[in-house]
Amino acid sequence: MSKGTILVADDDKAIRTVLSKALARVGYEVRLVATAAALWQAIQDGEGDVLVTDVMMPDQNTFDLIPSIKRTRPDLPIIVISAKNNLATAVKTAELETFDYLPKPFDLDALIKLVGRAMDAGNAPVPRPDDAESDDSLPLVGSSPAMQEIYRMVARLTQNDLSVLIVGESGTGKELVARALHDFGRRKKAPFVALNMAAIPRELIESELFGYEKGAFTGATQQRSGCFAEAENGTLFLDEIGDMPTDIQTRLLRVLQEGEYMRVGGRVPITTNVRIIAATHHDLRGLIREGVFREDLYFRLNVVPLRLPPLRERLEDIELLVNHFSKQAVEQGLAQKIFDSSALARLRQHQWAGNVRELENLVRRTAALYSEDIITADIVSAELPSRQDDSDPPAPPLTHNLRVNVRRYLVDYFLQHGESLPEQKIYHRVMEDVEITLLECALAATDGHQLKTAALLGINRNTLRKKIKQYNINTQYPTRIFE
Repeated sequence: MSKGTILVADDDKAIRTVLSKALARVGYEVRLVATAAALWQAIQDGEGDVLVTDVMMPDQNTFDLIPSIKRTRPDLPIIVISAKNNLATAVKTAELETFDYLPKPFDLDALIKLVGRAMDAGNAPVPRPDDAESDDSLPLVGSSPAMQEIYRMVARLTQNDLSVLIVGESGTGKELVARALHDFGRRKKAPFVALNMAAIPRELIESELFGYEKGAFTGATQQRSGCFAEAENGTLFLDEIGDMPTDIQTRLLRVLQEGEYMRVGGRVPITTNVRIIAATHHDLRGLIREGVFREDLYFRLNVVPLRLPPLRERLEDIELLVNHFSKQAVEQGLAQKIFDSSALARLRQHQWAGNVRELENLVRRTAALYSEDIITADIVSAELPSRQDDSDPPAPPLTHNLRVNVRRYLVDYFLQHGESLPEQKIYHRVMEDVEITLLECALAATDGHQLKTAALLGINRNTLRKKIKQYNINTQYPTRIFE
C-alpha cells in the first residue's frame, strides 16, 4: 500500500533517478518532471501529496512559480533543494513559506525523513522577510555543511523573537549572525544595538545598559538613555555575555522576567520591548559551576542555542571567503589580488586560531603589501605565523605506541593546570577528540570513500555516516590531513 505520492521536479536526470528509487524503496509513489512547465501542469492536475523541487529549472526559476503553486494548492508541502546553497536561498525558501529547504548534496535519509514529516504535518505558513538579499550583500559567506545548518537556523529564527545564544570562538562571526537575525527578521526596521561586555569597564556596564538619571552619580549632569532604550522595538546584541558582572546579571534577569527596568538613580520602572541575542566564546556551563554566571540567566538567554563552527571545521569555505574579502579590499581602494591554487591549498593547511577574522586580515595585508597580482603559497607562508615558535623547546618525537602518545599528551595537559584540576567531564572531551581524529585519518586513508572507511574501521556504514554528521567532519578534502 502506497504511503502517498511525491512529486519530484529536477532537470538533472541522475538526481531524479536517485530520488525516485530512494522514495519508492520506502513505500512512496513518485511522479517525476524535468521542467517548470511540466511541474505546473502536474500541480493543476492535482498530482502529488508532497512536492520536492529544485530551484533552477531549464525554463523557469521555481521561486517565481511557488507563489502560484501555493495559491492553487495551499495545502501542498513544498521541499526546496538547491545547489545554490547560501543564506539568500535559505531565507527565500522561508519567505515563500515552504515546508523546508535542503542544500545539495544532501543525505537521502535526511530527505526521506523530511518527506515523512511533510506528509504528516503539511505546510505551516509563517510570515517572512520582505525579500532576500543578493549574494554580494549577504552578511555570511560559505557553502559548507556547517554553514548550511547556520543558514537554515537563521531562516527559521527570523519568524520569531526567541532569545538566541550564539556560541563560538573569537573571530567566527558571532555579531554577523546576530545582525543577520535582525536584518532578515520582523524587527529589521527598528534599531540594532550591540554592546560588548568585555570592552566596557565593569563600573560603566549598568549605565550603558539601562541609562541614568541626572545627578545619579558624580558627572551625571543630564539624563541619559541606555542600550535598552536605544534598541526599543529592535534587537539588543549582548556580546561576550560571559564577561558580564554578576550584579548586572541579576538586573538583566529581572528585565527578561518582568519586561521592565529602571535607569541608574531612577525610581520609575520603564517598560521595554527588545529581542535579546547574546554571544560568548566562554563555556557558560563551566562559569556556572565556578559561580560566576547565573544559571537562571543562562536558561533565559539559551532559548535557542546556535554554535558557530571555527574556520578549521569549514576549510571548504576558504576560497569563497578569500574571494569575498578580496572584493571588499578592492572596494576600499586596495589592489586586486588573485590567490592561486597553491595559495588556497596552503591556507587550508593552517589551523586558523583567529578564525575568519584572521583570514580576513591576511587577505587585506597581502593586498596592501605585495605588488604581485597573483598570490602564491610562498607569499601566504610568509604571512602566516610559524607553526612553532623558535623559542619553544622541540616536542619529543611521537612513537608508534598510541597509549604512550596519549599518555604524553594527558600528562602535559594536567601539568599545565599546576596544583588545580582541569575542567570537569574531561573523559567525554578526550574520547570525542580521539574518535574524531580516528575518523578523519581513516577517511583520508581511503580518499574519502565511506564504504572502504567503514570496512577499515570495522563499523556499519550507517554508523559512519551518523558520526560524520554528528562531528561535522569535512569529507570534501580528506587527503589534506596527510599533506
